[in-house]
Parts: sequence; C-alpha cells; structure tokens
Amino acid sequence: MAGDSGLSILRAADRRADAWKNGGGVTREIAAWPEDAGTGDFAWRVSLADVAADGPFSAFPEVDRTLTLVEGAGMDLTVAGAHRRVAERYAPQDFAGDEPTDCLLLDGPVRNFNVMYRRGTVRARTAVVRGRLALATAPDETLLLVALAGPAVLEPSRGPAVPLGPYDAVLATSPLTGLISTSGHVAVVSFGQAPS
Repeated sequence: MAGDSGLSILRAADRRADAWKNGGGVTREIAAWPEDAGTGDFAWRVSLADVAADGPFSAFPEVDRTLTLVEGAGMDLTVAGAHRRVAERYAPQDFAGDEPTDCLLLDGPVRNFNVMYRRGTVRARTAVVRGRLALATAPDETLLLVALAGPAVLEPSRGPAVPLGPYDAVLATSPLTGLISTSGHVAVVSFGQAPS
C-alpha cells in the first residue's frame, strides 16, 4: 500500500517464497529498485532468506551485501577462502557478493536478512536498532524499515502511526522525519547514490 507521503507499507503476508536454484532454501523479496528488477539487474534488493542446507551462496557480480542473522543458531561461512562465523543475531555482516561463499549451518536452518546493492552505483547502510530511534532522511535518500523481531510502530511527523508486525516493512522514497519504536529489533536501511 502506497500513500501520497511517499511511504509504502510492505506486509510480510503478501510476500512470495521463491525456491533457490540449488534447493538449499527459499528467498522472500521485501523490496528492490527498480521495482521490476530481477536478480541480475537490480540497483538494490532486500530480502529474507531461509537457509535449510549446507552449500554455496549464489554469486552476484559487482554487488556488495550485508547479511544479518535473524533466526537460528548461525553459520560458518567461507568467503573467498577466509573463514567467518556468523552466530550473533541482529549483527550486520558486510561482504562482497561476487566472492565465492560456502555455508555450513551450525545447528539447523537459519533465516537471514539480506541487503544487496550495486557496487559503485548505490551506497547502502544497515543498522539494527531496538527501543526508539528518531528518523530524518536526506532529500536524495531512500529508507527501508523492517521489523525483524517483535512489533514496531512508525510515527511519521506527518500522518498516522503505522503499526508493523514481524517482518512487515515500510519503504520511504521521499524525505521522512519521525520516530520508530520497538520492543524487539528493527532493521534501518538507507540507500543513496555512491560517491563518485
């Protein structure tokens, strides 16, 4: 649902689950730009991925990614030959999307929050917050809020409050000021043009 304010409310219940080509899990796209972009031509893409089995991650040429563990015990990753343990929930991890990446699950399936963006074209910053956070975006900034755990409420400075259930999201494509509050965790992702 989009309004005149530049806010789009993206409900978790409306997302489609797409199986990975290798059968190792499923992905649910939250938002992407351009809106009709596929996995090969997005400027940025945000999704939830359910990883059900050990195996390689898909490669995304010229893409950087931020991965945040949100459910499960975690993973041992090998990224371009370097070992990285991802076992702390709600702690964003940055790595190159085009480096060979293999995953070994620590103790059963996991769910990851993924932010991918085109290197040299898009700047993306991901933070996970709890409690209350004041929001004030720049004119050329796009903001995505995703309730990763527990309910959350967005209170824009203009317009009614927006309650969010687990994995619901709000996309702001025009300047936004207000407050996001949660007793759980909310991902705050900002997108802008990469510096030249």
